[in-house]
Amino acid sequence: MALSVVDLYRDVLPRTNCGDCGFNSCLAFAGMVVAEKHPLDGCPHLAPEVVERCNQELGGQYAAGKWTKRDLAEDALTWARERSASMRLVDLPERIGGHLTNEDGEPALHLPYYTASVIIRGDDIVRADGAALTRWEKVFIYNHMAQGGRRMPTGKWKGFEEFPNTVSKVKTMAAHVEAPLVARFCGRIDELRSAAAGMGGEDATGKANSADVAVHFHPFPRVPVMLLFWDEDPEDGFGATAKLLFDETVIEHLDIESIVFLSERLRQMLCDAADEGA
Repeated sequence: MALSVVDLYRDVLPRTNCGDCGFNSCLAFAGMVVAEKHPLDGCPHLAPEVVERCNQELGGQYAAGKWTKRDLAEDALTWARERSASMRLVDLPERIGGHLTNEDGEPALHLPYYTASVIIRGDDIVRADGAALTRWEKVFIYNHMAQGGRRMPTGKWKGFEEFPNTVSKVKTMAAHVEAPLVARFCGRIDELRSAAAGMGGEDATGKANSADVAVHFHPFPRVPVMLLFWDEDPEDGFGATAKLLFDETVIEHLDIESIVFLSERLRQMLCDAADEGA
């Protein structure tokens, strides 16, 4: 018999809201146990035999995914892997760049990624320098493999909102990419320049743009990204603004979700680099 939050609260927990578990109420603790797989023995007032019995029931519903909070990154990674499963590594250099090597008798693709490279194997993607890749990075790399594009960038830049089917994601881009960049680099554009240079960004300031800082990034050989940043101007009443531009061919190489994931990762890398250099 599965244990819901209400079942656990009503039939198992002491309902004293003592806070000894670290949560402000027994109901909050029950929610964490059921949805987040928080250990039930975090409540010190339960008998061991009760914990053991309930853990058997909880284990079954965790395995079935019943009431648990979904791991969106893992779901996205599973889908992206399945989407790219039919892609042959030997066909990828012509489409997305990089070069093939032979590792233990199996082909592997070394694909440039900013100033480093990733190694795409039949069973996984790793960084060549041994650093960890996030699951979201693997998602947009797998989707890059699967998207089917092969065109080289044309050099014609577009804002994210200019691409089809981006209406639902424009707010996400603004909230998770542009606003954090503004918050981190407003009044500190020298830190932005330094962080961008460390990621292999090429200074494009003044080249057909009016931005105070313009940087051309190369996440992948056929997926360039341009960052434009205008610093605040208190005298004229203008706040800081950040905007990412993409080559017009980007949707041939990445789906819309993956463009957002790539942009969020770029923002994170810039902010992390600046924080480390501060």
